[in-house]
Amino acid sequence: MGKVNGLSLPVFLSVMVMVSLALPVAAWGESPNKDRAQGGTPVREKPPAGNAGAMAFSGPQPIEAGETLDLEKAVDIALKLNPAIQAATGTARANESLIGQAKSSYYPQGSLSVAQQQYSITNHNIATTGQTGRFALSGLTTAASISQDIWDFGKTADNVRVQKYNFSSSEEDLQDVRESVVLQVKQAYYGLLGARRNLNVAGMVVDQFEQHLRQAIAFHTAGIKPRFDVTQAQVNLSNAKLNLIVARNAADVALANLNNVMGVPRAPAYNVAESLAFSKYEITFPEALARAYKNRPDLKSLLFREGSARESINLVKTGYYPTLSGAASYGYTGDRLPLDSYWTAGVTLSFPFFSGFQTKYQLIQARENLNVARANEQALQQGIYLEVQTGYLNLKAAQDRVQTAQLTVQQARENLDVATGMYKYGVGSPLDVTDALTTFSGAETSYTAALYDYKTAQASLEKAMGLYSYGGAGR
Repeated sequence: MGKVNGLSLPVFLSVMVMVSLALPVAAWGESPNKDRAQGGTPVREKPPAGNAGAMAFSGPQPIEAGETLDLEKAVDIALKLNPAIQAATGTARANESLIGQAKSSYYPQGSLSVAQQQYSITNHNIATTGQTGRFALSGLTTAASISQDIWDFGKTADNVRVQKYNFSSSEEDLQDVRESVVLQVKQAYYGLLGARRNLNVAGMVVDQFEQHLRQAIAFHTAGIKPRFDVTQAQVNLSNAKLNLIVARNAADVALANLNNVMGVPRAPAYNVAESLAFSKYEITFPEALARAYKNRPDLKSLLFREGSARESINLVKTGYYPTLSGAASYGYTGDRLPLDSYWTAGVTLSFPFFSGFQTKYQLIQARENLNVARANEQALQQGIYLEVQTGYLNLKAAQDRVQTAQLTVQQARENLDVATGMYKYGVGSPLDVTDALTTFSGAETSYTAALYDYKTAQASLEKAMGLYSYGGAGR
């Protein structure tokens, strides 16, 4: 058995294998470590440990304790930290890498191999050798080879086009997720504003009933009013405090919901800028529908999927066509050093004359997938029409409610002032005060609900129209 510098061939082979494993061979094309963050989303290789509220934010906290958060910043934080957006971004990047994988067939494919073969021969020819025995031999082969597809009748080009369509579809899916997150942030933000307005009203009602209780006690002490007034005022105050507890809990839940949507569930305490005021949103239904058909990312995504399905038909058809490829190799082989060198080169034409009808059924599948994509597109167009129509009608109805509720609050306030004023001078009934406060509280709550419904209806209509950025500006 041959030796290299005193080493046997098996030991030498082991060294060669370890060296080849330690030296990575660069592939043709772009570096696989080329990661890009799209839409400002941080790229992470593994989830960090520690504070879950800062799970995707490596720098300072996005919200400082005590700062005033407005809707625009809330949307900006969510677009950076919301996990759904991060997941959709990763899907888009993964689909982008499939384009590079498809293009790899354009480039040569190279490989380096090292192999050892060990075998034995039993000699039974006693007359010639004078003995019977078993002889062990070993062989070593090293080779470098390269192959290249010369012509595949458009298979690689069709595959690249399919992957490009899929990548474009995933980008629109990412955009759709962003718009959904923007809608969720607006709904949560307005919900928090509404809950805090209701909390303020509940606190005001408690203050009013405390004042009323003090007046009832003073009147009873002076012998002007009966004990019933004091008891009634105490019951009303207790009920108002219960309502205050419910309102405070609703505000806390609304705050937790907003933090969760933004992707910062452990955000410190902060203030929220008021933006629940009514401002009329001017748009006609035809304008809204036209914008939706032009901007909706989910519709664009389906159109790209339809293009991918169409190109997939052409890709499957290439299964009927031959493939022309070339290959060459150079290496050394033998059972002792120095090894013998050799080289090979050739061109191969491969024609798939029968595949068990696999290509036929793949073609049927591809055509049906195209029909499915077209049907999904039609269904989505109908759904968009209904969504825009519903959003538009809800917006108009909420607009009328806001105007009516605003007038109701004004009237309820005047009624409350009259009732409390009359009781203050000892000429009114405590039931009148209770009814007036209940009416005013309900009117304020209805007005807040109308404002919330109007703002969320506007946000839903903007989402239905495919409007992405804060304030309703188009992409």
